[in-house]
Amino acid sequence: MASVNKVILIGNLGRDPEIRYNPNGMGMATLNLATTQAWTDKQTGTRKETTEWHRVVAFGGLVDVIERYLKKGSAVYIEGRLQTRKWQDKDGKDQYTTEVITEQLQMLGSRPTEEAPKAEEDTTNKAVLEDEEMPPF
Repeated sequence: MASVNKVILIGNLGRDPEIRYNPNGMGMATLNLATTQAWTDKQTGTRKETTEWHRVVAFGGLVDVIERYLKKGSAVYIEGRLQTRKWQDKDGKDQYTTEVITEQLQMLGSRPTEEAPKAEEDTTNKAVLEDEEMPPF
């Protein structure tokens, strides 16, 4: 049976991206993306909203675009896949983190006034990274 692991998010960054490089120079960007759902309560008529936070990770050429153009509050469209990592905390207990691994990123909203990206710039990360290829951070 076929399966699909696809995530599509549109939201705003909750803080500036965190950029790191491994010793081989491979970059990794970590984004905290907020998606907000708003609705009107039928009984009270008041407007309500809830915000969900997503941990988003990007590699390769996307890191340069993220580092150069994105900051807290930036609106972005993200396509990717879910991946759960297992790691151990300082006490040796197993911990799990589920992240969205970015495959495509599109900046939304107005462009920054300085060094705006070219319209034809491709921000798609087409490389498929296997677990063994993940940078050691």
